[in-house]
Amino acid sequence: MESHQLPELVPEESVAESEVVELPLRDRPVVGMPDLITDLPGLKDACNKLAKGSGPIAIDAERASGYKYSQRAYLIQIHRKDGGLHLIDPIPFKDEDFGQLNEILQSCQTIIHASTQDLPCLREIGLNPRSLFDTELGARIAGMAKVGLGPLTEELLGFRLAKEHSAVDWSIRPLHQDWLTYAALDVDVLLDLRDAVEAKLIESNKLDWVTEEFAAILASPTPQPKPDRWKKTSGIHKVKRPDQLAIVRELWRVRDEIGREKDIAGGRILSEHAIVAAAATVPKNINELKGISAFTRQPPELLKKWWDAIAIASTNPEFKTKGPTSDAPPTQMRVWREREPLAYARLTHAKARLKEVAEANSLPVENMAPPEVVRKLCWYAPLTDLAQVELALAKAGARAWQIQLIATTLAQIQFETEPLEAEVVAAEEVEAAQSE
Repeated sequence: MESHQLPELVPEESVAESEVVELPLRDRPVVGMPDLITDLPGLKDACNKLAKGSGPIAIDAERASGYKYSQRAYLIQIHRKDGGLHLIDPIPFKDEDFGQLNEILQSCQTIIHASTQDLPCLREIGLNPRSLFDTELGARIAGMAKVGLGPLTEELLGFRLAKEHSAVDWSIRPLHQDWLTYAALDVDVLLDLRDAVEAKLIESNKLDWVTEEFAAILASPTPQPKPDRWKKTSGIHKVKRPDQLAIVRELWRVRDEIGREKDIAGGRILSEHAIVAAAATVPKNINELKGISAFTRQPPELLKKWWDAIAIASTNPEFKTKGPTSDAPPTQMRVWREREPLAYARLTHAKARLKEVAEANSLPVENMAPPEVVRKLCWYAPLTDLAQVELALAKAGARAWQIQLIATTLAQIQFETEPLEAEVVAAEEVEAAQSE
């Protein structure tokens, strides 16, 4: 007699787990690991090989953010089809040594992931691309959900990258070999990633949009430090009085001076937590300052500098703005509510409708409608027609593709007088979270 056995029941969790296929790991560049270039003959040889290559050039730079005050490049990675992959230590070189490399870069398209981060340090040593493809920004506008190099590589190229050294101190010499392998992988994938992102953009009819964006990035000057950067100190919302804010201002100023002089990141000299703790306490003498835990282990010479800064703050608690006051609209929604309620009403409607337009076009709203541009359009007196809105958008720095998408929407909200309740609640929740 034939026996029939019931099939073994497998828990749903096990089925789900068995269906998860881990992507293959790429832990070394396909083209192999090059030697680190530290002298002129090596640099010249790399340039000659790159010049014989074809197509665009992928480039990346490693900085020592969080360790150094400056944003200089401590490693440059370059890859070109048939031109090889090269790792260059820029520290031993003079800026003029990169002239040949700059000529090669300017002869073709340059691929960078998150170009606004790397362009300043590349320009600092004389590397100025003339044609750009930014894989991170391209992926954003294509509607990709995750645009970091690792996740993007996984989704579009089908493998994982070894990414263990993203926050190391690249100013250390000699550079560790495993760090160099990590850095080489960044450009090893960029040529293929560029093509995959471009295919997504063509598929969604957005290639012309990113072309405008890339040109605008190259045309923009290197950003200069904003005035009153101390006002962005983490936790500054915990102090309110003018004398306390003056302490934040002066401690931040002295820390910045030391950091610039010694090329040390500010957080490694004095944490922002320590700055706010001193401001909240308002110490009356250097011993009280030393009693604050964040200052207890400060060297005597630095402790005196911090106390001198606090003493200066006590004599000048007022905030005097140098030069003309900015006419830029405020960023905090509560200021809009209090000062310009009609502008606030326009802004709430603009935010809601622009979000719908962005979703319809599979775009991050901030890339389609930069917040500072939208604020300018809503803050001032209503514009009477579409042509005026389009002109105002152009003057505010919007690209042609952005104007095409958002001008009609912004023209329609110009005469709204009652704020949209959902946006009011959302703004209050965001500002409450920021003040915690």
